[in-house]
Amino acid sequence: MKIIAIYNIKGGVGKTATSVNIAYAAASEGKRVLLMDIDPQGASTYYFKSKPSFQGDAKKVLFGGKSVESSIRETEFTNLDLLPADSKYRKLDNFLHEMKNSGSWLGKLFAPVKKQYDYVFIDCPPSITAVSENIFENADAILVPVIPTILSVRTYEQLREFFKEEGYDRKKLHPFFSMYERRKNMHNESMESFAKKYPECINIAIPYNSEIEKMGEYRAPIVHKYPYAEASEAYQKLWKKLKNKL
Repeated sequence: MKIIAIYNIKGGVGKTATSVNIAYAAASEGKRVLLMDIDPQGASTYYFKSKPSFQGDAKKVLFGGKSVESSIRETEFTNLDLLPADSKYRKLDNFLHEMKNSGSWLGKLFAPVKKQYDYVFIDCPPSITAVSENIFENADAILVPVIPTILSVRTYEQLREFFKEEGYDRKKLHPFFSMYERRKNMHNESMESFAKKYPECINIAIPYNSEIEKMGEYRAPIVHKYPYAEASEAYQKLWKKLKNKL
């Protein structure tokens, strides 16, 4: 089982859309997939027409005392299950600080279902926290959406430097371009220079697309709803390239 986190220090860069669509892309290949929505806002959970499932037991499920299997929900898509968001995720850092031997938390969480899934995707909230650091340590890959603008590129540079300072494996970082607009010269120039500077870059650009925003209306991955749309094909290519790197 491989654990893939979709993460960025910044919000609003396409993490949730990426999580939902590449999880679906992996499942459509016949892989057994679990998507964990760890963001308290619960956007991935909403897209898959689910509701929070912990019913007050979030701490027991995530930090021992109750198996994670009890909170996993099937989606309407074959091979794709969901561990929904919960409002108590805002307290995850506090829970983690209380836990003994917290460094291996993520591995312990998924140990009961390790044989049931080929891939676990984690839709992460922004900012650097104790939980995100635990994910940096234990995930097999960190997929980082980068809008090709100066500020977004700068946040990737900050993340990369943070990995270096804290001793995390920078080989886990896999940036790609998100919300790309080909008519903007700045986007084109930023992508070219970024790809040259960071060889770990997956040179795929997810276009800025109104249909991706409409996922909130039809509540399904765009890769499912419109499989031949430009954005859908880009997400599928992104998944294939990431899978090859793993």
